[in-house]
Amino acid sequence: MRVLMISDVYFPRVNGVSTSIQTFAREFTANGHDVTLLAPDYSQQVPEPFEIIRIPSRYLPFDPEDRILRWRHIRTHRDRLRAAGFDLVHIHTPFIAHYAGLALARQLSLPVVESYHTFFEQYLDKYVPLVPSSWLRLVARHFSAAQCNDVDALAVPSQAMLEVLQQYGIATPAEVVPTGIDLGQFSGGDGARFRRAWGIAADRPLLVHAGRLAFEKNCDFLLRMLVWVKAEVPNVLLLIAGEGPARKQLEGLTRRLGLAEQVRFIGYLNRDGSLEDFYAAGDAFVFASRTETQGLVLLESKAMGTPVISTAVMGTREVLSDGEGCLIATDEEQEFAAHCIRLLTDRALRDLLSAKAVRYAEQWSAPMMARRMLNLYQQVIESRKPSPVPTVRLNAVPSVRSTESQCQSEPQSEPISEATEIASTRNARRRAMP
Repeated sequence: MRVLMISDVYFPRVNGVSTSIQTFAREFTANGHDVTLLAPDYSQQVPEPFEIIRIPSRYLPFDPEDRILRWRHIRTHRDRLRAAGFDLVHIHTPFIAHYAGLALARQLSLPVVESYHTFFEQYLDKYVPLVPSSWLRLVARHFSAAQCNDVDALAVPSQAMLEVLQQYGIATPAEVVPTGIDLGQFSGGDGARFRRAWGIAADRPLLVHAGRLAFEKNCDFLLRMLVWVKAEVPNVLLLIAGEGPARKQLEGLTRRLGLAEQVRFIGYLNRDGSLEDFYAAGDAFVFASRTETQGLVLLESKAMGTPVISTAVMGTREVLSDGEGCLIATDEEQEFAAHCIRLLTDRALRDLLSAKAVRYAEQWSAPMMARRMLNLYQQVIESRKPSPVPTVRLNAVPSVRSTESQCQSEPQSEPISEATEIASTRNARRRAMP
């Protein structure tokens, strides 16, 4: 099978979407399938066993770490992509990649699958603070439902996220297909080496957290919770790996809470052994995000044998089973801290949960999840029937062109036919839906 993926984000930009794309694409390639990924250009490049076409991109004004593709540069690859003989288009982000992916699919007469990676309803108010959150959530729901109904099928990383989309009123067929983990990668790790490298005593109680430092990730809760842990375990240390727009605020909160000796922010860690050593060094991995569609870092930590202490909200509910390598806590600071204190002071419990964590993670292997995604691809390819493309009015697509205009901040130079193609694709797919 030949798969064309398109995304507004990929490595070296570190986040869950990049990890998901990489995991699936590597598994597909290892099993004889061909993958081409259209992704933003960066100053650094990441070698992969599959083809990556880097597209010139723009920074997002509210988050300089992220980018969006430049539409006109995608179109320059149209003939090359047509000649490649793809079987399917897989869209991974809801920005320019979504609309460009739809247009390419129509031009190449291909079915479209889209992964719904991000719970936007819970994100927008963190980045648009001057607009009422109730209004932003309503916009996010309608935006997500419209995009979901543009495509032939959805891949959703958790049942909880699927249920939310169904409440939005989506009509597109959807399957739960989580991102798997590379058990070969997350099976070693040298925690002692990591502690030596970072000057951490071998016997110092160590909590670890990895993830994007964004406002919606609830990292401030972990800091406030740590005050209670410190009262019982004074030499506790919390290591926070990752970067993001909330880092400065979190560092300021750390100082105000008097935790300068108990917290270190260590930035991104590469998946070349550093991240694995980080997991292995911890006595427990702590997590409290309320917006995860899956919570991949929880599975990575478990695969490394590091017990997890986490709230169970949205997608994380499905990768956590209390006692199976983890302790499930509420979002009440003292109660969460009590779990941390218990685990840090009970070596036998840590060892028991560590062994259970490894066994639990084996159920989430990357090959297993890749097979599920390939099955979804095959179903979409076999069930798709050609349908006539209706004629649509140009005023039916203001959202598409306005989105492109706002994201690119360029004078409109797109031919009218491009907007018409996207709207026609959307309406044709809606007519074909069961």
